[in-house]
Amino acid sequence: MSAIRDLDILLREMRPALRDGDYVFCCLPPQEAKEHIGLALCLFRETEGVTLILERTHAERAGLAFGPLMRCITLTVHSALEAVGLTAAVSAALTRHGISANVVAAYHHDHIFVPAEDAQRALLALKEAAPV
Repeated sequence: MSAIRDLDILLREMRPALRDGDYVFCCLPPQEAKEHIGLALCLFRETEGVTLILERTHAERAGLAFGPLMRCITLTVHSALEAVGLTAAVSAALTRHGISANVVAAYHHDHIFVPAEDAQRALLALKEAAPV
């Protein structure tokens, strides 16, 4: 199936799915980040360092400093990278419930990282946001 651009279809078909496990965001100097890249779910290079999204267990074993525990909700619809409005709609739905979100758009799907303690509420909020 090809990527979807239409916001109404994206919202109707987004089918949010909660991934297993806790994730953390770590920021490391480029040289130090190299040894963890193979286990990273995602990475982004910034001036301040390399941000890695890792499973909490890996970060703990490696003794890395990290931010709050997050859970990952994947929107299983194949969203086009140039689709307009999906991130805004998802953010608005979570905002209505007072849930913070960090969105990562990958080639096929969007992934929303929410505080671990809010994961179930976030999943319900996203399911409510889908038109019937």
